[in-house]
Amino acid sequence: MPFTWPLDPRDLFTERYPQMLAFGLPAPDVDAVRAATTDMWADAPGGWVYEWSRLAGRYAAAGRHDLAALAYGNAKFPTLATEPMRRALAHQAEQYGRSATGFPVDFERRVLTVPHQGGTVRVPVHVLAAPGLPDDAPVTLASGGVDTWKMDLHALFVALALRTGTRIMAFDLPGTGETSDIPMTHDGGNEVVEGLIAEARAVGNGQVAHLGLSMGGHYSARTGLAGTVDAAIDLGGPVETAFTPGRSFAFGMEGIVGNALGLDELPSPDRMGARFSAFDLRPLLDQDINAPMLVINGADDVHVPQHDTLVFEGRRDTRVHLLPDTGHCAVTKMPEVMTLTCDWLQRTLGIDGASDRRRRR
Repeated sequence: MPFTWPLDPRDLFTERYPQMLAFGLPAPDVDAVRAATTDMWADAPGGWVYEWSRLAGRYAAAGRHDLAALAYGNAKFPTLATEPMRRALAHQAEQYGRSATGFPVDFERRVLTVPHQGGTVRVPVHVLAAPGLPDDAPVTLASGGVDTWKMDLHALFVALALRTGTRIMAFDLPGTGETSDIPMTHDGGNEVVEGLIAEARAVGNGQVAHLGLSMGGHYSARTGLAGTVDAAIDLGGPVETAFTPGRSFAFGMEGIVGNALGLDELPSPDRMGARFSAFDLRPLLDQDINAPMLVINGADDVHVPQHDTLVFEGRRDTRVHLLPDTGHCAVTKMPEVMTLTCDWLQRTLGIDGASDRRRRR
């Protein structure tokens, strides 16, 4: 069962404020919610979900369904631990759907059935493509992490679709978002991702890239190291030392991760270490079977140690960028990250950027 834990909303605003602005919310509106919010879990004035949902309702009433989706996305952040947050996710999906007619890309929502733990699980995905993109274009599988999900990252995925010449298939990791009904486990999560890769290979020309942010970067690092995709982009993914038993967590991440893992209470360091250490990618790092990889993070990341980026230096077919003066996933330098990512992906997959731009015009 989902659980709540002691969490000061001021800490979340301290860490996530740049991300809120980078994703497209007006600073005065974010500032107003920040000033009004005094409690993380209360569904009442001053409560996180209450204040964000009130802003989202104003956007929806004004016909700004795109901004309403973003605000409801913050309302359900950082985990679906309460019924009001689960309602906020449902409202986010509704507002996101209403804004789809204004997307600058072709959009389709699909629900895929993939293997999971001896059975199957249904995974909703969003497919985004530049107008006129050929059916046989490569596919980029894409996800966020444990607290920032596919609808939250819509603007990023739109930019990828328009700039890379690939079809984007966005999904939520197990234990998160619309896939919260199954816990995030080492073997189960890998199985779901591999099932999505198989589905993606059947969509386009068979080429599949995998891009992930934060915990999503862990999974893209894994598929890249295992060579099960044709290209992998890891943006701020925990890989090895981030899973060291007993390490500390910042800004409530122990509760966020604990919920994603399917735990029913705030885990002790020993319990977290026992569950989280299974994700360590050292066995794959010791092999030399990787696909081409691009690894990027900010040098000031408080969640993922620099080692988990720098450990990729010197690997075959791998480029590494540890960007200064930015934090987790280098979110405050996203234009630079996008340029690095899009240029690398086009070169790696052999996409003609010039002809792709002509087709989009």
